[in-house]
Amino acid sequence: MSQINAKTSIEELAARVSQALIDAEINAVLSGGAVVSIYTRNDYESGDLDFISGASLDRIATVMEGLGFTRQGRSFKHAKTPLFVEFPAGPLAIGDELIKADDVGEKKTADGSIRLLTPTQCVMDRLSAYFHWKDQQSLDQALMVARKQKIQLPKLKAWAKAEGMSEKLENFLKELKK
Repeated sequence: MSQINAKTSIEELAARVSQALIDAEINAVLSGGAVVSIYTRNDYESGDLDFISGASLDRIATVMEGLGFTRQGRSFKHAKTPLFVEFPAGPLAIGDELIKADDVGEKKTADGSIRLLTPTQCVMDRLSAYFHWKDQQSLDQALMVARKQKIQLPKLKAWAKAEGMSEKLENFLKELKK
């Protein structure tokens, strides 16, 4: 594994951080825009990585410092990459649906394993922002992921129904067919 530097991709950095957390027996799941970046092969480029974890920030900081990061509140910055890593408060949820840590995806890479939202969960996460905050960029990201990855439409529809957003999901499905 090479050193973290300015050319380290978001996927490489995600793998290094995720594997270090796994090695330290810290359960953390990558969510947000970094997952979109990974699933779209950087059609969308995120500038940060959001890991949701129930572990204390002090435990996380020990791991992150071992990778060369410095702590800035809930965020961690590395001098050799513009990307930063954040640990937003949990629990891991998409809308009103709590996500169990064992119900997420895993991507194995040369740099380690990444625990991350599945493609369907990623689309749900982005649609949640679109539904609740009318965030057009989040709709665009959901479409990018759905066009590049296999998603489970029945699960997506059931989730939208439970959120009371079936009507708004229709807009996404119409756009997806274009």
